[in-house]
Parts: sequence; structure tokens; C-alpha cells
Amino acid sequence: MLTIRRSNERGVAEHGWLSSRHTFSFAEYYDPRHMGVGPLRVINEDRVQPGKGFGTHGHRDMEIISYVLDGQLEHKDSMGTGSVITYGDVQRMSAGSGVRHSEFNPSDTDLVHFLQIWIMPSQAGIEPSYEQKRFEPDDKRGRLRLIASADGKEGSVRIHQDASLYATILEAGDPDLSFDVLPGRIAYVHVARGEVKVNGESLAAGDAAHTGGAAQVVLSGASGAEVLLFDLPE
Repeated sequence: MLTIRRSNERGVAEHGWLSSRHTFSFAEYYDPRHMGVGPLRVINEDRVQPGKGFGTHGHRDMEIISYVLDGQLEHKDSMGTGSVITYGDVQRMSAGSGVRHSEFNPSDTDLVHFLQIWIMPSQAGIEPSYEQKRFEPDDKRGRLRLIASADGKEGSVRIHQDASLYATILEAGDPDLSFDVLPGRIAYVHVARGEVKVNGESLAAGDAAHTGGAAQVVLSGASGAEVLLFDLPE
């Protein structure tokens, strides 16, 4: 049985320069019913105004994935890494024993719209590291494209947790996609944009679903959908 988390049920943060929606408890938003799923702790949908951003701040012992939907996101960190990512790029920062970084919208005119995802690592105190890969839309269209995994297989970014993250783009008329959930695993689906049915239940942009004890996830009936699917340990 699906447990659905609707977009309008998420935590809200409005700071003028930043509009954010929190799937799980984060910062000033706290809901004991929504603390995360397995090691997945954060899915924030952020929209940052032109020329604004998050000043330098610290993290430790967290795998942080940024997935840009529109616009540009500039990253700088205490490891000496600096980059600007756009739609199609996936950025992974392992905070490990401690890292400081900033995130900024370098555009003078356009919002940046992105998802920030935090996954707890399987081991604390690892050496901080950074990785960035590009996944073109055609590589995600009509299939579940692995974009993050524990071993970096299939060209995915490597995360320090027994978890996998897939992305897909589905249009009206595309065949159904199915994903088998192995025993001891959890599947969690987040709809980044558009509409799609998850095991027969209609979800729209910002909605998410925990598949509970289901042995399979089926994505169907899509309309301009971009979907993230997490395969997680219980």
C-alpha cells in the first residue's frame, strides 16, 4: 500500500530570496511523522532568486545531492571545488569529517529551481569529496537511469551508502516502467515535475510516495513527468 505525501502537505519556507518546500523535517519545519525514509533525510525543492544564494556554511557526515531542474547553481567549497551546474547535471558532495560550501544563483535574470537531497552515509568521518556528472534528457527518457549509487556503476555519481537513485522522463503514451523492490529494501518516489501514476495512484509535481511492502513499483499514465526513484535499505 502506498503512503502518499502531497506537495501541499510539505513544509514551507519563504525568505524572499528563497522559496523552499521540505518533504521531510528540516530547519524550522518539524513534523515527527516525516523525518525521512531509511537513510534518506532531506528532499528540499528550492527556488532561489537571481543573484542570491546560501552563504558559506558547514556540513558533516551527509551525502548531499543537487539536481537542477531549471537555471544555474554555482557551488564553491573548502576543498577548492568550484562549478556551475545546470539542468542535466548531478552534483554529489560527501561532507564526511567536515566541509564548508556555498550555493549561489549566478544569473542576473533567472531563478534557479533545484532539488537538494541528503542521504546519511553508512560510515561517519570519511574524507570529504566532490563529484559531478551529466545525464542528458535523452538518457533518462522512457527508462530508469541510474544517477547515484554505492559503487558508481553505469557512470553514476558515487554515494557512501547502500542506496541507489534513478531518474526518468516520461511522456504521454510511453510504456509503463517497473522496478522490482528486493526484500529488505524500500522504494521512495518523488515527482519532480509533471504527472504520473505510481502503482495506479495519481501523483503530480512535488508529490511523493513510499511504497511500503510493495514488491514492485510501476510508473504509468505519465504526462510531462520527471521522476526520481530511490532504492534504499530499510
